[in-house]
Amino acid sequence: MTILVTGARGQIGGAVLTELLAAGQPVRVSSRDPRSVDVPAGAEVVRADLTDRASLPDALAGVRKVFLYAHPEAAADFAAEARKAGVEHVVLLSSSSVVWPDAAANPIAVRHAVVERALDEAGLDRTFVRPGYFATNTLRWQSIRTDRVLRTAFPDATSSPVHERDIAEVAVRALLGDTYRGAAPLVLGPGPITVREQVATIAAALGEPVRLEQVDRETYRAEQLTQLPEPLVDRLLRTGGVVPALPAELGTDATAEILGRPATPFEVWARDHAEDFR
Repeated sequence: MTILVTGARGQIGGAVLTELLAAGQPVRVSSRDPRSVDVPAGAEVVRADLTDRASLPDALAGVRKVFLYAHPEAAADFAAEARKAGVEHVVLLSSSSVVWPDAAANPIAVRHAVVERALDEAGLDRTFVRPGYFATNTLRWQSIRTDRVLRTAFPDATSSPVHERDIAEVAVRALLGDTYRGAAPLVLGPGPITVREQVATIAAALGEPVRLEQVDRETYRAEQLTQLPEPLVDRLLRTGGVVPALPAELGTDATAEILGRPATPFEVWARDHAEDFR
């Protein structure tokens, strides 16, 4: 049973690939430029571009399961080709933002909802892995690496960062069994932590002091616009920098139930990524 992994050069796709190979699964990795991909021994690399429907049949030949990154512009084409190829199960990296009441106004939610809908409309068996706020978003704080400082307007704003390993392990559990077909597990992280606490945790992982500098909202907005689309920046400003936790009535974290352990705390993520801030 060959499993196709898209996005294997990303943090989550790369972790999915590693987990599947460790489990002894035949894995195929897709890339627009296979020559540029360095994958571990045991993985096959094929050319595929999710925006180029003609490239999909060869990539999907003999594939029974797929780990899929959301690509809304090509979702319907991918779903049609996957069904034609006999794919039995697609595990989609979606987003918990799709279950919020304001999902229609959230550009991240809209992108993922389009792909979820395309898979359902094609009649494919699927699992929607819906993570919360990625801990890897913290890698945008490269001023910690360059100047050992983080400038923010909201030092006490909270988020619940999710380790990419938790997301990947949930996806792999779904790929390797049938328990989660048709399900949409939420992967929401270990609980809220402030920006101030995250900076202190990264400093501890580095073994060096990191300064936190509070700036005005306009300075913060200008700096964020160099990294994020304007709608997301304005959304952050409206919430005072807070990435809200999903209310319990909309769903609860499935990490412990699926993996048999608690969500990975941020201090572990900081140690795992200390080199990214050196």
